[in-house]
Amino acid sequence: MNIFLCSLGASWAVVPEILGWIGPNLLDLYAHHPQRLQLVRLREQHELKPPDELWICTTEGEQTQQSLRQLRRWWQILGEPLPLRIWTAAHTNQLASQDECAHIRELTLRTTMLASERSKHGGQLILSLAGGRKTMSADMQTAGNIFGAQALLHVVGPEHMPEALQSRNAEVCDKQPKLFSRPLPAELAKAIMPLIASTGQRSELLDLELDGRTVSSHHFPLPEPAASGDPFSWELPAEKDALFQELQKRQRESSDLMGNFLKQIAEQERHENWRSLYRLVPEHIQRLHKTKLDDSHQHRQWLQKLPKADLHRHIGGCLDLPMQRQVAEAIWAQMTLPERERSKKNIQDWLARLDWPLDWPQKLRNFGPQRTECSVALLKYASDEQLQHNLFTVTEPRVGLQQSARGFAAYEQPGELSGSALLCHPAAISAYATAIVKQARKEGLRYLELRGSPHKYRESPQAQLEFLQKLRDALQKAGAITTSPSEQTSPASDNAAASALRIGFIWILDRRQPEEMKQTVDQAVEAKKRLAGFVLGLDLAGDESANNPDKLAPAFSSAFAECLPITIHAGEGESAENIWQAAYHLHADRIGHGLTLAEHPALLARFRDRGICLELCPTSNREVVGYKDPHITDSAQYHAYPLHQFLEHGLPIALCTDNPGISRTTLIDEYLAAARMREQGLTQWEALALMRQSFVHAFLPSAEREALLKSADQQAFRVLSRSM
Repeated sequence: MNIFLCSLGASWAVVPEILGWIGPNLLDLYAHHPQRLQLVRLREQHELKPPDELWICTTEGEQTQQSLRQLRRWWQILGEPLPLRIWTAAHTNQLASQDECAHIRELTLRTTMLASERSKHGGQLILSLAGGRKTMSADMQTAGNIFGAQALLHVVGPEHMPEALQSRNAEVCDKQPKLFSRPLPAELAKAIMPLIASTGQRSELLDLELDGRTVSSHHFPLPEPAASGDPFSWELPAEKDALFQELQKRQRESSDLMGNFLKQIAEQERHENWRSLYRLVPEHIQRLHKTKLDDSHQHRQWLQKLPKADLHRHIGGCLDLPMQRQVAEAIWAQMTLPERERSKKNIQDWLARLDWPLDWPQKLRNFGPQRTECSVALLKYASDEQLQHNLFTVTEPRVGLQQSARGFAAYEQPGELSGSALLCHPAAISAYATAIVKQARKEGLRYLELRGSPHKYRESPQAQLEFLQKLRDALQKAGAITTSPSEQTSPASDNAAASALRIGFIWILDRRQPEEMKQTVDQAVEAKKRLAGFVLGLDLAGDESANNPDKLAPAFSSAFAECLPITIHAGEGESAENIWQAAYHLHADRIGHGLTLAEHPALLARFRDRGICLELCPTSNREVVGYKDPHITDSAQYHAYPLHQFLEHGLPIALCTDNPGISRTTLIDEYLAAARMREQGLTQWEALALMRQSFVHAFLPSAEREALLKSADQQAFRVLSRSM
């Protein structure tokens, strides 16, 4: 609601003089004003809106009563265009005593407080300083500075006003209600100039609890007059119930109040939030604590604007179908005519039917070197319906797929035409990189750790290094930052830094290839040396039951020697023993998934104490392992997602996407999925703390990570302070 609140004395005309400026749709009083355009620009500059209600706060003397009668006549001539509510301070007249002044001051504070509450969400409160005695104007200004206001307005004019605008002559006064009900003639209009005296910022002390209460109309009530303009006479309460006394007390104890509030916030937290957020006003902090994320457009937009980092995104499963088709087109353009004809011939039977053979992924692999050509042909010539059906529909419902007849292969199937099937071709790199950067920017990411297996895309060590170098260069050409700031040729501006996208790469090792493990680790170490800033660390993935971490540890010796950051896929489908081995034998800095960690309380406590981060991917965890998600009917039989247990124990957690193309998700969707899958929901404050955790545990040198954290912190504060 937009409310115009005005103090009033003997001259009632200040009301139409201001209303005729801020509400030209109700009364275009200055239509003929010589400086009309200037007045319009000033109104637009301060974004003043026409009021929905007109409130008056005044005394009860005879002069005031006469003024109110004139005001009501004017309002009736206008056709009663908006509700008119009038409060009068009982037993007040000329404000000639301390008691009278205290009475009108208390009424002014309470009407302003009530108006600020009514205009709180999306509305405006506009105050007038022009009406009544100087003490009333001072009280109104004080109230505006405490409770906040879009603008505090005044009206000025020449020392000798035109007779038609003066209030001394009874005959003139009698004509004024009609005069002020339509645009003033130019010679009269030019004698009046509305202006903005100041704006008001709501005091943060109002929303802090003191003696078990906050400052609100609940604790300091004010009856509401009828909207018909009939005055309501308000009696001054006992001094102990006075709002003025409460405000003075809060001012005296302001330091202790704020300190206690921040202490309470800290005591409730399991993870530190963005540091700048503690500078927000308490009301906003409390709102973030109470507001639970939901799948509304408003909350999606809120998440979109905030700085986010994804620490667990497989390059092979990151692109959606339209992006995969774009990469396929880039490869197709480089294929020879014989290669094109051969690939079309190999898949012609599949293109003729909706249902492809159940083992079509294996048949593609059986084509050997021609697998890429055939995958490209399918992406180019298969219809959207065919691709949707054979990649996704036949694997639905996508819940607990590792327990299905096809096991993990059913989860991977939507990515069969992407990843190594495309990345084996040199022409894929540029298109792939462009799609990755576009996707990340669309999600509002500031930092992204891609992970993949170059040894599966290229055979020789030299070719693997060249692949990574070309990928790095292509990502940089697409607009990402792929080197540390010290290696960049020119410093980024503040604006550029705020929207910069930093991308690094993590080399994935496969548990199912133990005989090649040491060679691949050594190759990854070499890549880290040659492509410092881009190659950031190692990952171990693949079937957890294939080879336990303790058996693979000797192969990691060169990585340990070079102090490479390490993340391990563990505890996704196997017991917490695998997580223990990943932590103690492979010295993991982070764990991918780690869903069974709650089975091992001592290890869970150790992870918390050592700051080992879990990379949780709610959607893929539901698809692979199976967890309850209220949006998925077929998930009702499964256990609750362990996010709540991890949060309660203070474990470092980063929400990630895993394979957004396979799971048809985004990082924003993962935050919303986490909110749904945690029975207690996820508040905005908790979501913000999780966002920060992702930056804190990035595999970056400490100086670069700290700079990124500070930049993201500033971005979060800008977004949230503007949304108040």
